[in-house]
Amino acid sequence: MNMDSAGQGVTARTPAVEGLTEAEEEELRAELAKVEEEIVTLRQVLAAKERHCGELKRRLGLSTLGGLKQNLSRSWHDVQVSHAYKKTQETLSQAGQKTSAALSTMGSAISRKLGDMRNSATFKSFEDRVGTIKSKVVGGRENGSTSLPSPTEGGDQPQPGPAPF
Repeated sequence: MNMDSAGQGVTARTPAVEGLTEAEEEELRAELAKVEEEIVTLRQVLAAKERHCGELKRRLGLSTLGGLKQNLSRSWHDVQVSHAYKKTQETLSQAGQKTSAALSTMGSAISRKLGDMRNSATFKSFEDRVGTIKSKVVGGRENGSTSLPSPTEGGDQPQPGPAPF
């Protein structure tokens, strides 16, 4: 019988189990060697089948990339129909709805607070001051002046008119 080195290494390292006769132990070793030989043969057959499959695909014009895409789409489909994916999707959907509702509530509360603040006396006083400053700045423009005097210009000099084109 042919036993590969891995099989011999395993059998040499492990002591015989108590309660087995020499004949039973020898029978088990022979069966182990047979199974290991079958594994090697099956690997060789599988490699030959994979080569043949690759050749057929090449002759048909099927690319490895196309096969990979097909495998990925099939895998993604399997994931999407899985129970765990559906449960996670439901949970995320519910969380999104709750978050959306919370943000909406928070937005309306902020709007309400801003409305209350705008109606307060302090804000009205500030708004009046800004209005006064605006009327002073815009008031000069409404009287025919197109620019404000710069700090470097004297107040006695007439302001130049618009430049001709």
